[in-house]
Amino acid sequence: MNREILRTPLSGIPMLFVFFGVIAACIYSFVNIARTDGEGGPMPILATVVVLAVTIICLTGMFTVAPNDGQVLLLFGKYVGTVRKTGLQWANPFYQKKRVSLRVRNFETQHLKVNDHDGNPIEIAAVVVWRVVDTAEAVFEVDNYENFVHVQSESALRNMATAYAYDSHDGGVSLRGSTPEIAEHLKKEIQDRLAKAGVEVMESRITHLAYAPEIAAAMLQRQQASAIIAARQKIVDGAVGMVEMALERLARNNVVSLDEERKAAMVSNLLVVLCGERSTQPVINAGSIY
Repeated sequence: MNREILRTPLSGIPMLFVFFGVIAACIYSFVNIARTDGEGGPMPILATVVVLAVTIICLTGMFTVAPNDGQVLLLFGKYVGTVRKTGLQWANPFYQKKRVSLRVRNFETQHLKVNDHDGNPIEIAAVVVWRVVDTAEAVFEVDNYENFVHVQSESALRNMATAYAYDSHDGGVSLRGSTPEIAEHLKKEIQDRLAKAGVEVMESRITHLAYAPEIAAAMLQRQQASAIIAARQKIVDGAVGMVEMALERLARNNVVSLDEERKAAMVSNLLVVLCGERSTQPVINAGSIY
């Protein structure tokens, strides 16, 4: 497995002045040879031509590194190192250079149609924030690291979606109701797949989650029924507590003495008033309570 090796090449600015000085000297040499009509023979001309050719070849070793970029250097197919130092640099002109962006990038997966843990068809998509941390692994361990990130992220999202239910009715972890847990699981799932490509996953979150169209209406009715049941249960719990409190205070303060039959009637009336969907119509008893 290839690991990144950091290299620090020569600074490009001083080398640029050196090469320009050599080129200027070669031009001056050609001018002197022309003035003397080549009295020194062919050797000065040949030497000047060779020096000029070598200098021009060396100039091809100049390259620049932008901020948050890396240049992977290869010598005849062999990896020799990565340059991350920004600015104008100079290295062996025979080095082959491959630029790798170290910037933070993100992409959104396609809307995938999968079955959740309960077998319900759902549509899901996620956004993945990532960056390259090892240029050697990114370039040499996979064919195309950007495409590898996209494919493996969608595969991890599909696998994660099948491990949880869309919605949980018993308070367990679900895709809809456990956003932090799901995001952390998805991040770990993707990171495990991308570690070999020298990629770090910084964040991943679900951006789209819905039931598939063919069951969306039925599931909406199910959610509405669950919400109604939960609301009714809460109303009944509150009403029973209020009735208990009313009976207890009436007995403690000796407001009125009720037998069991009257208590049952009072409880029934209070529960109807407190649990009814519509407002009640009061009836005033102008006679005896009996």
